[in-house]
Amino acid sequence: MILHSSLFCFSHREGDSAVAQRISQGLSRRSINRRDFPFFRFQGFIKIYKQFFPQGDPSKFASLVFRVFDENSDGTIEFEEFIRALSVTSRGKLDEKLHWAFRLYDVDDDGFITREEMYDIVDAIYQMVGQQPQAEDENTPQKRVDKIFDQMDKNHDNKLTLEEFREGSKADPRIVQALSLGGE
Repeated sequence: MILHSSLFCFSHREGDSAVAQRISQGLSRRSINRRDFPFFRFQGFIKIYKQFFPQGDPSKFASLVFRVFDENSDGTIEFEEFIRALSVTSRGKLDEKLHWAFRLYDVDDDGFITREEMYDIVDAIYQMVGQQPQAEDENTPQKRVDKIFDQMDKNHDNKLTLEEFREGSKADPRIVQALSLGGE
């Protein structure tokens, strides 16, 4: 649910959507309600991730997700921001989820996803789950990024527009399946 849109590039390995499901179920079980707000600070946010990924370091990934939740960039997640993000990631239409995921990957918010930005996210996911790929491994962060860009970057300019990202994601049944688990 909550993180299928942000974990989709990691879903090329069997069982990775279960990782996303584990996070969303854990967040659902934790009774976060309005009295826990008016804001949710980064340290509290990362603490949740650490509970579900004790074998890895979720700090980098959590900071990237926090940035997207914190719509007004004030360093806190207000109740309304939290609910909007949960609504999109768990119940939104496929295009809404893809737009949310695009915002996650577009770290500098310039309207494009560069190879470096994609690498940062993929590497953060590897760190979060505690996986240290070997250079000869087919599933290193760099090889995943290269494969994604080979599939999605239609004009070969080493950056993805929202449209290229949407079209490329929709063309991959594994991505569509991961994003659709939360409802559409």
